[in-house]
Amino acid sequence: MSMRFEIRQAAPIDASAACALLRRSIEIGGKADHEGKPAVLEAWLGNKTSANVATWFASPSNFAVVAEGEDGSLLGLCLLTQAGKIALCYVLPEALRLGVGRALLDAAEQHARTWNIKKLHLYSPPSASAFFERQGYINAGKDTSCFGMESDLLWKSLEESCELAPGAARKRFCNCNG
Repeated sequence: MSMRFEIRQAAPIDASAACALLRRSIEIGGKADHEGKPAVLEAWLGNKTSANVATWFASPSNFAVVAEGEDGSLLGLCLLTQAGKIALCYVLPEALRLGVGRALLDAAEQHARTWNIKKLHLYSPPSASAFFERQGYINAGKDTSCFGMESDLLWKSLEESCELAPGAARKRFCNCNG
């Protein structure tokens, strides 16, 4: 299945639709992570209000992007903080595995580079960790999220490396020794 979408910077006017997207993604897409733990789900959804999302989008210390479908509906969102944290990266369950999450994360990583951020980190529910690992994030192990769910702490360096993988060609303008 193919789905067309556009990645664009989020605006406070997107808050209501983004809030609905977050809640649906967590309730349905995150079911494996909160199933049987209503207190975890309630805590996870606790700050997902339209007013909070509008504040997050309007903050100059955040950069938020959304994936907008051809019909104008939001399919996903990603929020980066100036501290180098991917605070949100959610995709509607029906838009999973269509490149939406990867495109959102790429946009956030590109913006992080404009802020001279060298390393990103995030907390992921276990069900989504493999996605981030496929995008080059390293799983540093388990931690407990602020809402009481076991999560994986992941990080990624945004600095170009001069080290070569076996069989890889040396970069033409590499400044490393060797």
